[in-house]
Amino acid sequence: MDFKHRYTLAEWIMDYAISSGADEVAVDLVRAEELDIEFCDNKIDKLEQGIQNLLYLEIYQNNRYSVHKSNLLDKHHLRNFIHGALNSTRYLEKDLFRTLPDNKLYPKQDTYDLQLYDDSFNNLKDTDKIMLASDIEKASLSLSDKIISSTSSYSEGCFHLIKMQSNGFKGEKHSTSYTIGAEVTASDKSNNLCEDSYYAHTRFFNDLPASEKVGKEAADRCLRKIGQDKIRSGIYTTVVENSEASNLLGMILSAMKGSSLFLRSSFLEGKKGKRIASEKLTILDDPYLSKGLRTNYFDSEGCATQKRMMIDKGILNEYYIDTYYAKKLKMKPTNGERTNILLNYGNSSCNELLAKTKKGIFITEFIGGNFNSTTGDFSFGIAGFLFEKGEIVKPVNEMNITGNALTLWNNLIEVGNDPFSYSSVQTPTLVFKDVFFSGD
Repeated sequence: MDFKHRYTLAEWIMDYAISSGADEVAVDLVRAEELDIEFCDNKIDKLEQGIQNLLYLEIYQNNRYSVHKSNLLDKHHLRNFIHGALNSTRYLEKDLFRTLPDNKLYPKQDTYDLQLYDDSFNNLKDTDKIMLASDIEKASLSLSDKIISSTSSYSEGCFHLIKMQSNGFKGEKHSTSYTIGAEVTASDKSNNLCEDSYYAHTRFFNDLPASEKVGKEAADRCLRKIGQDKIRSGIYTTVVENSEASNLLGMILSAMKGSSLFLRSSFLEGKKGKRIASEKLTILDDPYLSKGLRTNYFDSEGCATQKRMMIDKGILNEYYIDTYYAKKLKMKPTNGERTNILLNYGNSSCNELLAKTKKGIFITEFIGGNFNSTTGDFSFGIAGFLFEKGEIVKPVNEMNITGNALTLWNNLIEVGNDPFSYSSVQTPTLVFKDVFFSGD
């Protein structure tokens, strides 16, 4: 089914649902093409390929709301499907806040190319994709005879969304994505095992890093863990690697959601306009970032996205409020979900930040843990390195960092100049003072 026919079908679904008794309707037609390849022991270990066509139908009827999904898109099936959706909606409790957004919130400006779709997607050869995964494995295994296994991977996806809403919204998103990476296991002389991985995620195939670089990075991250052990518990200055820093930022981002505020489960409740972090932290939410992994002109409700300074030099400016929770909270809607997260970056690289710090722990991995979004208290397992004056002293693991998110972010003292570009949360290396580690 080509794009033109998909538009025609979406309009028919919307019109048929309205004529059958719905007050308002939202229709999402999604087409997804996906390929996953894993390579291990010099052979293909996994190859999965699939194409999905899905309908997500939202029904608003007499102050009742329901969501329904189908992968059968012929009109005969859809007639029965829509009538069934309407009938089941009648049994739900009323919710006076459930309506489509005010159509004044929909995008109005002409759009320009945000570079989300790679035209070469259908021109790539399957043999080249398999060879890419194979080359990653070879590169990782070549680094040391201590490496006992490597599983490399290549995945790609092409996604097309048509979104329509009965009060006037029509939108489309066509995007591609590519991911390559490797998971590596190594063993020391005592047969102690260590594991690590490295992945890169992009919109365009040609933006992927070289296979050799990915394989060797995964292997190096694994090898440097050999000999890791606990160290004495205490309070340390902490440097957090750019690819891992987003795990800490996630505590703040999750607490900024309207649903968390309404449920009184956010440690940021009532803190808009107040300081929640050091002045080193500025967060920009940018939905228009070219080739961004969460770039879009509209959000999941169809509302226009816009750049927002969520935190400005430690001051909380905004929450993520969709139109539903905006009504419940009696607040102005922003957007209900984050897009691309950018920070105000500093002037120092990771190595420079390590060098200027007298002594501390360099966190390169978070391993499980707990976070209480109501209080901000956390406890996370970590792996990394004890360092002094920029020099690695020894690898450490089986330790936990504990504390409170507000205290931690107010103790942010340095922001690096090296954002991790293969993520929608492009955090750089971060340095925190006075972080408590529990170990021996």
